[in-house]
Amino acid sequence: MDSASAVSASAAPRTTSQRIKSIFSGSVGNLVEWYDWYVYAAFSLYFAKAFFPQGDMTAQLLNTAAIFAVGFLMRPIGGWLMGIYADRKGRKAALLASVLLMCFGSLIIALTPSYETIGVGAPILLVVARLLQGLSVGGEYGTSATYLSEMANKEQRGFYSSFQYVTLISGQLIALAVLIVLQQFLDTAQLESWGWRVPFFIGALCAVLAMFLRRGMEETESFSKKKAEPKESLLRALARHPKEVLTVVGLTMGGTLAFYTYTTYMQKYLVNSVGMSKADSTMISAATLFLFMLLQPIVGALSDKIGRRPILIAFGVLGTLCTYPILSTLQNVHTWWGAFFLIMAALVIVSGYTSINAVVKAELFPTEIRALGVGLPYALTVSIFGGTAEYVALWFKSAGMESGYYWYVTGCIACSLLVYVFMKDTRTHSKITTD
Repeated sequence: MDSASAVSASAAPRTTSQRIKSIFSGSVGNLVEWYDWYVYAAFSLYFAKAFFPQGDMTAQLLNTAAIFAVGFLMRPIGGWLMGIYADRKGRKAALLASVLLMCFGSLIIALTPSYETIGVGAPILLVVARLLQGLSVGGEYGTSATYLSEMANKEQRGFYSSFQYVTLISGQLIALAVLIVLQQFLDTAQLESWGWRVPFFIGALCAVLAMFLRRGMEETESFSKKKAEPKESLLRALARHPKEVLTVVGLTMGGTLAFYTYTTYMQKYLVNSVGMSKADSTMISAATLFLFMLLQPIVGALSDKIGRRPILIAFGVLGTLCTYPILSTLQNVHTWWGAFFLIMAALVIVSGYTSINAVVKAELFPTEIRALGVGLPYALTVSIFGGTAEYVALWFKSAGMESGYYWYVTGCIACSLLVYVFMKDTRTHSKITTD
């Protein structure tokens, strides 16, 4: 961005309508990104047989969960590359690049022949596609969190930034909605044969549309008014903020593990451990996710009134005390409503993390390294804990120690609670300059 455009961008403060329009454009692209990412999890029950040799259900799910985790290996690289790009060239440019990568990943999965047709080439192409998608999502999170937090005004930053998870959850919901619709018109054999490819084609098309929407986004004032490019590398600049980096790691660990446990893994857990039908597990997941989505702006707005730290502490305390009781009870509940209320109770607790984690991280860093500071440590942590959630849970089950996973989640949330207790409240110590 040249100096003339920077001056022009910062000459006049944006109106509320301009802010909302830009936040909407950024959020829609975010929705598409997460739809493409979560379609894999939603449909893995059906395409596991297409990519791997015949075997028992748990073994095939372990294979698909392993590749789901492999996609997370690229997220730190995406957070690093896109974070640097966003801090050097602008938030808008990085968001456009991330959605393009997601489009390519979805197309590869949609077009890959089955294992019976090309043998080992099928899972290899699946891995390549997930690596591309991991690179995309790794860059999307930090840049999107930065964009929404910078675009919002100070008094409503928690509320507006919460829409990152509104659109993230919306992406999951749309993925589940597509699954529900296909379940109504196709039988299980058709879904396992070719029906699972439909949502990936939809995702690729929507990614193209998202690119056009993002082309009309405005750059944030914080980036437009940024000082001259620093001479040192951004990674070296980030290294001068070790406390903030470790804070991102610590506050993310328990939250991301709890989130992936009660969202992406829960659909499989209800089928594979509780014994429910695939259709019932899908409907329960959709219903709980919808209410979970509605909670995000409510809790985000609450953080603008009482602060971020009390809400994070509430999540940490309740998550530590309630995770084992909720999951152990759920394993023995076989009614639709019983499962719904238990999962919903868990997601209400998790809202204390999801609704404000983006703005908390963005408020920790100065403008010149904000996207990298948010994206890289977050991506590393979510890869280690969130990306492996399904695999670790299924490993405990295959070893006959399923309750061990419940304690694992509890322990990680307890570690994050220690960070919440000792960190400053970023609402009153924000490094995002007032626009």
